Amino acid sequence: MGPGTRAMSVVITVAPTGPIATKADNPALPTQPEEIADAVHEAYLAGASVAHIHLRDTSDRPTADLTTARRTMDLIAERCPILIQMSTGVGLTVPFTEREALVELRPRMATLNPCTMTFGSGEFRNPPADVVRLARRMAELGVKPELEICDAGHLSDWPLQFSIVLGVKGGMAATADNLITMVRRLPADCVWQVVAVGRANLELTAIGLALGGNARAGLEDTLYLRKGEQSPGNLPLVQRAVALAAALDRPAASVDETAALLRLPPR
Repeated sequence: MGPGTRAMSVVITVAPTGPIATKADNPALPTQPEEIADAVHEAYLAGASVAHIHLRDTSDRPTADLTTARRTMDLIAERCPILIQMSTGVGLTVPFTEREALVELRPRMATLNPCTMTFGSGEFRNPPADVVRLARRMAELGVKPELEICDAGHLSDWPLQFSIVLGVKGGMAATADNLITMVRRLPADCVWQVVAVGRANLELTAIGLALGGNARAGLEDTLYLRKGEQSPGNLPLVQRAVALAAALDRPAASVDETAALLRLPPR
């Protein structure tokens, strides 16, 4: 699906946790394996076909612990057949060597962050040689990469799978102009979704769907349903994204449809 092309079905990804927010920010944030699995299951029943997973330790800090990752993946698989996309971003303080080891668990997908960048008040380190090594290992394991791009300089010319991330301090601002600019620069025959962080989440998700992209929803991207009203969980945010897509005559894709749309390697 290329930029500006309208696909019938839409892939809805739930991003339940993320690396930044805590339960102090929103008590509904799922951080432990059972909580994450329950939230993903609810999202699947509402129409999500992909789960973008960040992990936390028992103190709710970002972690790439493989035991925690395996348990989380297993608990999700016990509840539903949703496609698991493991985040290799994990958190700013987690070393790249620990982050890249997550693909050894062979989730169907994993994120690939192509560049080092300022991320809020910290530095998100993705050294070029390490990124290339991780990309090659993902190809060997049959793990589909999704490039998380936060600026125009992160784009490639290859028809890959992209998340256009807008609203991170250090990346492009979450504006309609920036989204349209990025979509226009995407390579032909690529697959993409918009990830709008913060208060512009609803508007940019709607614009992305209208432009033919897929959608991501969840507490990783926004803690609020609307100004002054926290979301009581991931489910209302996923339901909102599904309803936006339905209003554009774009039904939520099933897991099997999603595997075909995202061109996932067979297992």
